[in-house]
Amino acid sequence: MIDPATGRITMRAGLVGAVMMPTALAQQVKTSLDVRGVAPLPIIGHPRADMWMFLVRADIRPIGDPEEVARLWKGRVVVIREGDIALPTPTPTPAPDAAMVRTWISPAISAFRPSGAVVVECALSFLPRRHTR
Repeated sequence: MIDPATGRITMRAGLVGAVMMPTALAQQVKTSLDVRGVAPLPIIGHPRADMWMFLVRADIRPIGDPEEVARLWKGRVVVIREGDIALPTPTPTPAPDAAMVRTWISPAISAFRPSGAVVVECALSFLPRRHTR
């Protein structure tokens, strides 16, 4: 969907979801998934927020383990299952939305979307575990 007033392009989450995380963590996740042959990985960068967003299959079940939820929260990993997902625009965005610049890190070149569950699992593998006493 294109907002005619702002030129902002969005898609409704549903069959496709998203997993957003800080760039440094996302680079580790991308490298790990590349090595495992999970490709192509459609990734959107949010440079001003220093975040990357993986477009994924919406196969992520609610996480029941409170420790995993806390690790994702502390790691600033956000799972988007509902609502709008903002996509990069082919032309510069108008001034009011300038802080929301998005760019393709790895463009969506096919209908393939990696498993959201695999992306979250991979992110968890790089996040520190809570130390028990």
